[in-house]
Amino acid sequence: MDELITLNQGSGGLLTHQLIRELFQKNFGIPDPLTDSAICDSGGGTIAFTTDSYVVDPLFFPGGNIGKLAVCGTVNDLAVSGASPKWLSASFIIEEGFPLKDLSVIVETMAEEAGKAGVKIVTGDTKVVEKGKCDKLFITTSGTGILDPLRMHTGSGTNIIPGDSLIINGPLGNHSLAVLGARNQMSFSASIVSDCASLNGLTESIFSGCSHVHFMRDLTRGGLASVLNELAWMTGMGITADESSVPVDEPVRGLCEMLGFDPLYLANEGKVLVVVKKEYAQQVLEIMRSHPLGANAAIIGEISDYSRPVVTLKTTIGGKRILDMLSGSQLPRIC
Repeated sequence: MDELITLNQGSGGLLTHQLIRELFQKNFGIPDPLTDSAICDSGGGTIAFTTDSYVVDPLFFPGGNIGKLAVCGTVNDLAVSGASPKWLSASFIIEEGFPLKDLSVIVETMAEEAGKAGVKIVTGDTKVVEKGKCDKLFITTSGTGILDPLRMHTGSGTNIIPGDSLIINGPLGNHSLAVLGARNQMSFSASIVSDCASLNGLTESIFSGCSHVHFMRDLTRGGLASVLNELAWMTGMGITADESSVPVDEPVRGLCEMLGFDPLYLANEGKVLVVVKKEYAQQVLEIMRSHPLGANAAIIGEISDYSRPVVTLKTTIGGKRILDMLSGSQLPRIC
């Protein structure tokens, strides 16, 4: 207990999971599996409940701002749990001296995004701290949604079987590099815009069109690689992914090669992994591609019938390697 918290424990990777399991989960008595939303029996029905804090730097970036991020992130955590998002809370910690005009833009953006997603922001809290006691603005949002009992397995992956197909709805890494560019005032030769978006419209289309969805998870901190490892641990099954099938926009790919990043580990704010019974993978792919947020969807791998929970990546050069969970922090304060 003499150790100090580092940025690595906020990366969404291995050290984040160790901190959550060994400190928070242990002391709070939260049962496995750990999912994006808690599933609660209200007595009159089942609800999903989630909460998240946003500390992105800078507050404004190509494709959004901290307010849009806060709404989308919470809506998405509910949506990938199989729920229909309904109500949000929003709490603000504001540093003394923060421009009111910037706060107005952020709040107006939140209201606009909530309207697009069909949710209502119904309560919240406001605190102002002395200058230097926080970095401009932090936002915490919580959300609740109604959960259809037929979708209760969506976040836990209990229905997953060997042979299931893995599908993502589009290219990876745009959000991380858009924020990085804005943070460091970098001028990219090609425009890179965050993928920040509320996914509940897309997920609802998938659920409505196919009853054989076995799992969903949005690809935020730690990226695709971390989610695949979480899924392997949850199910005890191996996973095989095909690197050449994973969509990555060319400007993002080029910058990753130049800066030494792996897009499989980069955070996204509008991407979801869907696991579906193999016989229905093409049907789900077509549903996703018919939606604006899934136009570039791709099947990227499958659940393997291996005896240990390992993620294997078929590389673009024809070899294979183990795809481990992120162990450090590629880009801090990305959400």
